[in-house]
Amino acid sequence: MENLSSDKFACVVARILDDKLAKNIAVLNISQVSSLADYFVICSAESSTQVKALTGNLKEKIKKLFQRLPNGEENDLKNRWNLLDYGDVIIHVLQKDERETYAIEKFWSHAFSVDEKTWLEQSEEYSEYNVS
Repeated sequence: MENLSSDKFACVVARILDDKLAKNIAVLNISQVSSLADYFVICSAESSTQVKALTGNLKEKIKKLFQRLPNGEENDLKNRWNLLDYGDVIIHVLQKDERETYAIEKFWSHAFSVDEKTWLEQSEEYSEYNVS
């Protein structure tokens, strides 16, 4: 198993979600403000089908790449939101309305946000579409 830092792992998670067309991906470093985890990765999906597909694909890829399974999973029965807890990184996949309702980023506004350019650079070798 490759030993990844939590920041690298969060960036790879964002990349996997981005490759599968997740929307509005946010990577929040919450390590300074919470003992819950080091990072949250939050993204939006267009439909309950996409929420389920993004979550399923992500679990599969992480298992294949890093031999890691989530410590916990939560979701609502209609797949409006799914959560995967990998201990150091917690992933939230939500439909747009749910994301606005739960306002996770607003609640964690004091966390450090990792910009897209950074997480794309940090995860480049894991891109499904790497052309180098």
